[in-house]
Amino acid sequence: MASSKKFLSFIMEQLSELPEIAFRPMMGEYVLYYRDKVIGGVYDDRFLVKPAAAAASLMPGAAFELPYEDERPMLMVRDVENRDFLKKLVEATYDDLPPPKKKK
Repeated sequence: MASSKKFLSFIMEQLSELPEIAFRPMMGEYVLYYRDKVIGGVYDDRFLVKPAAAAASLMPGAAFELPYEDERPMLMVRDVENRDFLKKLVEATYDDLPPPKKKK
């Protein structure tokens, strides 16, 4: 099942205070970038983030879910209504991730 543009718009609005938040459509889903790092995405109308240590500490007990078949599990974000929490989560996840690989 593909994600709806309505849910993507909602998530992007919630994250709109972050200056460099962006998305890229991919096979009916949406990969989310913050400052050129992949931090997660919208998959089947769920907001999932990479399982960085900071994200896990901000969401103790968060469920690991597959964005799609044969992909690494990501953390399910349940509190999508809380803008301040989402901003803090994205910034903390970004800080924990390695720099993006340079394109050849």
